[in-house]
Amino acid sequence: MKRKILTLTLGISAVAMLSGCHKKAAMATPPAPPPPVRESAPPPPERTERPAAVAQRPAPEPPAPVAQVRTSKALEDYLNRLLDAYFDYNKAELRTDARTALNNDSSELRTLLKEFPNAKFVVEGNCDERGSPEYNLALGDRRAKAAYEFLTQIGVPAERMSTVSYGQERPVCTEHNENCWQKNRRAHLSAIN
Repeated sequence: MKRKILTLTLGISAVAMLSGCHKKAAMATPPAPPPPVRESAPPPPERTERPAAVAQRPAPEPPAPVAQVRTSKALEDYLNRLLDAYFDYNKAELRTDARTALNNDSSELRTLLKEFPNAKFVVEGNCDERGSPEYNLALGDRRAKAAYEFLTQIGVPAERMSTVSYGQERPVCTEHNENCWQKNRRAHLSAIN
């Protein structure tokens, strides 16, 4: 029996020792916390490989605006080569020299229409300073329409043009004499922006 008590005592002592060791291990210093994550630098994305059978399609590049790049300068250059159609005092009928000017412009106009297929144009009617503003607006409108009609007859598509009257508001010459007034009585072609 002494042996059993001794064995039992040794067993209890062993259990007590093991229990005590366990508590000491639990009181050991905790591991260091992970380093803080920076908000400005996201973690690198995980790389996954695609199967070899899947082809990657490149992102389509937007089309280069060829006409738009050329439009402002080239269109302005073409329009500056065109001649104005001039009118007699208080008249809206195209004179012979006005018809000749518009006919001579026809090759430039055809090139312009082909190179700028989306461009639209306005035929501007202008007057000299004599007459009331209301009268000159009406006269400028008739001049613009006369040039517009002629341009459609020589092949300029009507849907590509419109008319506007500026009356006496846009003079190219501001002197008060017939030579200057003649320069202001005109139909002028410009691009619509």
